[in-house]
Amino acid sequence: MAVPDALPGGTAMQTMMSGMPGVLPSSDLLLRACRGHRVIGGPLLWFARDLAVLHERRLIGRGGAEPDNDPATLVEIDRRRTELIMAIDDCISRSVPQHRLGATLHTETIGSVIDRIAEASVRAHHALMTLDANDDILHAAWHHLAELADAYDDLITDVLAGRRRLPSW
Repeated sequence: MAVPDALPGGTAMQTMMSGMPGVLPSSDLLLRACRGHRVIGGPLLWFARDLAVLHERRLIGRGGAEPDNDPATLVEIDRRRTELIMAIDDCISRSVPQHRLGATLHTETIGSVIDRIAEASVRAHHALMTLDANDDILHAAWHHLAELADAYDDLITDVLAGRRRLPSW
C-alpha cells in the first residue's frame, strides 16, 4: 500500500497514527480490536482480535468457561498464535518498506509486539472486571498495557520514518 506524500492538514504519518486505516494501525485501533469492537483497518486488526481471543482462552476462559488447561489445547493455541504472528509479519514485510541504511534493528517483529499487546489487553480487562479499584495488580496491568501501546506507537512511527527496521525471521 502506498503512503501518500501529503494530505490536507497533516502528513501521511499523522493520518496513519490518528486511527485511519493503514498498514500499521495505531495502538488505539489495536486495543479496540483486541476488545472485540468493530474497527475498520485491515487484516492486522483481525489478527490482533484473534490473538486476544486465544490469550483469553488460555488465561481466563471464554464465555464463562474455565481456562483451557489441556496440554493438547495449549499446544494448539500456541501454534495458532505463531501462525497469526507470522501472518502479521508477512503482511508488514510485503507492505512496509524497510530502510537498511542508518536504521536501527528492532529486537522483535511487529507480530510479536501485537501478540504481547493482545495478552496485556486481556490481562488488564480481566483485572478490571475482577479486582477492586485500588488493587495494585489492577494498576500494574493497566500501566503495562499503556507502556506497550506507547512503545508500539513509537515503533511504528520510527519504522515508517526509516529510523528503525524490523527483523526478518
